[in-house]
Amino acid sequence: QLLALHELLSAEDPDAVVIPVSATENVQIEELIGVLIDVLPEGPKFYPDDHITDDDTNKRISELIREAALSGLKDELPHSVAVEVDEILPSEDREDVLDIHAIIYVERPGQKKILEGKDGRRLRRIVGNARKEVIQLLGQNVFLDLRIKVLKNWQSDPKSLGRLGF
Repeated sequence: QLLALHELLSAEDPDAVVIPVSATENVQIEELIGVLIDVLPEGPKFYPDDHITDDDTNKRISELIREAALSGLKDELPHSVAVEVDEILPSEDREDVLDIHAIIYVERPGQKKILEGKDGRRLRRIVGNARKEVIQLLGQNVFLDLRIKVLKNWQSDPKSLGRLGF
């Protein structure tokens, strides 16, 4: 049947490329991809070559802080953490340092205690880890001031979701 179908398609359009494939058996998938790449036109360039994302700097910083806050946690609060960068200012004390103030939002007081950790140890670790990543992102030394606030049921409040970038 396959040979008859191939002959029929080739007779209708001699320029057509017919590639029998099997996705379940992974047969000739690479050949199909190669042909598709060859015949598809290149699309317009939407971003300059040096852009790796369309997110702004504040969004990227907030994601780095959120990632640092969630690292090391099991299933305690992964979806209940949001981060908002409050402000980024040049330091008053040192001109080569940026002061970054951000707020980590959780939904319940117990979650706040988890992120703070015993004697504030986990929060210090979060600040340290996030600061390293932010310095790497910005290429500049930063002072990172993190606060943890409880914003009850922020995940079900459209205003809060919008403000936090969701």
